[in-house]
Amino acid sequence: MDETTRLAGLLQERLNDTVAGHREALTALGPDATPLLDEALGFLTGGKRFRALFAVQGFRAIRPFSVHKDIDAEFSALLDLACSLELFHAAALIHDDVIDRSDTRRGRPSTHQQFAAQHQLKSWRGSADHFGISGAILLGDLLQSWSDELLDRACVSIQDAPAARAVRGHFNRMRSEVAVGQFLDIVEEQRPGFADHEEQIARSTRVLVFKSAKYSVEAPLLLGAALAGASAEQERALAEFGLPVGIAFQLRDDILGVFGDEELTGKPSGDDLVEGKRTVLVAFARRGLQPTQQRIFDDLLGTDLDAEQIAMLQRTIRDSGAVDEVESMIAGNLERALETITRAPIDAEASLRLAQLADKAGKRAA
Repeated sequence: MDETTRLAGLLQERLNDTVAGHREALTALGPDATPLLDEALGFLTGGKRFRALFAVQGFRAIRPFSVHKDIDAEFSALLDLACSLELFHAAALIHDDVIDRSDTRRGRPSTHQQFAAQHQLKSWRGSADHFGISGAILLGDLLQSWSDELLDRACVSIQDAPAARAVRGHFNRMRSEVAVGQFLDIVEEQRPGFADHEEQIARSTRVLVFKSAKYSVEAPLLLGAALAGASAEQERALAEFGLPVGIAFQLRDDILGVFGDEELTGKPSGDDLVEGKRTVLVAFARRGLQPTQQRIFDDLLGTDLDAEQIAMLQRTIRDSGAVDEVESMIAGNLERALETITRAPIDAEASLRLAQLADKAGKRAA
């Protein structure tokens, strides 16, 4: 069994145990609570686990160990930290699907759609859609609470007060940046028109960095490293590596949001176009279009597109040169990150593992 497979298995086991523990503690609430807890477990099953893996590798960069060793107190604390990130990520995705009115996630109905379907099946009173959204918001809140509990347990387990303070500081900053970055994203979607090209690219990049890039790679790395007692110099090096990898990760996500294979991504092809996402890819595409093409593009973006219209917008984006520009940005960010990590004051084997994980994150197909 390779390292990634073992880690994925241990993370899933810890998440399953977490849900099971809470299910037992909430028994007194009765069977009406069961659908909420079932959806929690369903949503937490599977996934790429990139954030958890970067947290583990951030720790190992400072305090090397074999993932095939027995689960001692130190390893258990790291698993709690990594699963805390997975719980936070799940909550963010559930809330994001509500905000974006997304019907699917990972090839299954999104959480608010799952709850709406339950409402309809039981012929309850009121609006099924409102019930679904309410249930999804509450489940996201619940997962954030469980995330906090696991983080606290990890910090207590290591019995290192300075390291615990550093972990909590990174975690709190990450949560604030994600929430505000998400708000900036919806502000962009609601603006009546686009800014001039360079300003729009700057705005889209700001959303990309704070809504996703920092929390996808940089924050997990820093959390894992802080738990291991990293120095300020080591944290700076990991941050310099993590941010460009996170940018490459999100830029790849933006390409997949327009051109991704539904069988692999679990989202309809062109979903970002229907949602009207003002990504860096979209900003580059508009810059490469003639005024008449821009007007047509702007009129269609964010509307209920049919398959032919999606295909037309996909061709327009490709023909504009935007995909090539974004691919170049991905390659440049990965190259910059790899140059940084080779000079970082961390374990040499950890540097190699981080480089491999970065390459996988930036070049994935789903």
